[in-house]
Amino acid sequence: MARNAGRRARRGDTSREQLQQGSPSQAGRASAVAIVVAGPADAVPLINSEPAGSVIELVWLDGAAPAEQRAMEAAVAQAKRRGCRFPGEPFLLYAADGNLTGQILDVLHEIEPVRVRTLDPDPVHTDVDRESKLPIVSEPAARGQVARSTLRAARRYQLAVGAPVFVDCRRAGADPALPAAACSRYPRPTQWLLTGKDGRLSAYLPTAAGVVRWTEGRTEAEGWSGPELLQGPELMPGLTVLRGPEGYAYLIGLSRTKRKDSGSDVEVVYAAQYQTGRPLGPWTTVGNPNAASWHKARETGFPVATFDADGVLHVFVRNFGHSVSVRRQTPKGRMTGWEALGGLRVADELVAFPAAQGGVHMVARARDTASAGHFFQQDVKAAWVENRRIPVSPYPGSLSVAPESGVVRFRYAGSNEVCVWWPGAQVPIGLGGPEGLGPVAGVAGADIQGWGCTVLVREGAGGVTAIGAHPDGRPDIGVWWEESGEPSVVPPAAAFDSRGRVVIATVGMDGTLRVARQQLGSQGLEFTPWTVH
Repeated sequence: MARNAGRRARRGDTSREQLQQGSPSQAGRASAVAIVVAGPADAVPLINSEPAGSVIELVWLDGAAPAEQRAMEAAVAQAKRRGCRFPGEPFLLYAADGNLTGQILDVLHEIEPVRVRTLDPDPVHTDVDRESKLPIVSEPAARGQVARSTLRAARRYQLAVGAPVFVDCRRAGADPALPAAACSRYPRPTQWLLTGKDGRLSAYLPTAAGVVRWTEGRTEAEGWSGPELLQGPELMPGLTVLRGPEGYAYLIGLSRTKRKDSGSDVEVVYAAQYQTGRPLGPWTTVGNPNAASWHKARETGFPVATFDADGVLHVFVRNFGHSVSVRRQTPKGRMTGWEALGGLRVADELVAFPAAQGGVHMVARARDTASAGHFFQQDVKAAWVENRRIPVSPYPGSLSVAPESGVVRFRYAGSNEVCVWWPGAQVPIGLGGPEGLGPVAGVAGADIQGWGCTVLVREGAGGVTAIGAHPDGRPDIGVWWEESGEPSVVPPAAAFDSRGRVVIATVGMDGTLRVARQQLGSQGLEFTPWTVH
């Protein structure tokens, strides 16, 4: 049996003021996730990577083959055994009826999800047609069509109900055994909690309708405001968050603009937050290294960025040819052209950071092997140097920039253990913590009983936040990890508040912000109970 995703009466629209303030009814609501795909077989890897306790609603196109149904039913049975719940039969979409976006929107209003999971809206090419020079994509067209309709519907749904909806698009062609965090087309930020120039904290996260922000009040008693939807272009559901040398927050993402003829233009864009809690500055386009062809430009990977010691912004993306392209903007605002670095074929997983002695470094996970490449430039006038012989073998989705200057963290592909490496090191240092998935965040210089320490946060078993620490500059001493809190929709983040305390933030499965603060003067590293905002 299945449920029809037919048209029905819509709920009343929520006002802009209500949208910016968020929906007070959202706190504590069930952790519903809508899996919207082209067919039952497409749902299998998404069902398999859902954690225990998830409430899963399934949506796909009508007309599935019996073999697809059996594969899906087996995945559902296995998910139920590990504690997932399926409230009803799948919803069916009817392509012949047209308006897939409207059908999906109706379903979302009925499901009321906090999370939406779908497929890759812009799968990468497998070949190029020699005559037309256009990319050849082997993925069935229905997969991309459903994914694009799902993104539009999720955006409209969030604008209507005024509560954040977190969207994940599973990369086309990914190993079915890989978990969601390892093959997301638009990755969530690791450093999404930032300290402003006035000492107040802000949290920035991508959602279906754009970037939402939570802002710390001027006093602890005042609490946090948000989630507030920030004005901006139509963004894909990923975000890079960067703190500039002047203390401003920079938000970097991919925008999609519908063309008048056909297709869509995809561009790298960024905006700056100059004052805590105030409106963003204007969104500025950085362009696309494959802008000459929208067919190629839509495949662009997600951007990462860093500032060098002179305040020059460097933006990196994986281009159509699966190498890396970089563009720079000087402090005076002049933008250079895109420069293709060539060399290693890379996956959509890059990290960039300034070098301690000047210049910029970028580490990219390899596309075809369990390895990584290191690219660096001594200054903006020097040529880029590539080094493929680095001892970094990252598990997909685990690369991150460490809080210490010039250091990279990753999970070792062979064991999932957290490791740390810096340019020039002959071997990485293991930090334990093989439980969980995804990147590691943290801060350096935390005060623990008078000692300067690096505090780390990562996903632990079952998605619960794991916290660890080691003396600054001495990761070789080892890390003792301890789990705290509840499962989170996003990787945990950390920053310092105005009193120098470490603050850890997560987002609960109900979509609300959770915050814990370091208790200074305590015996060891202790935190307050988690508070919900």
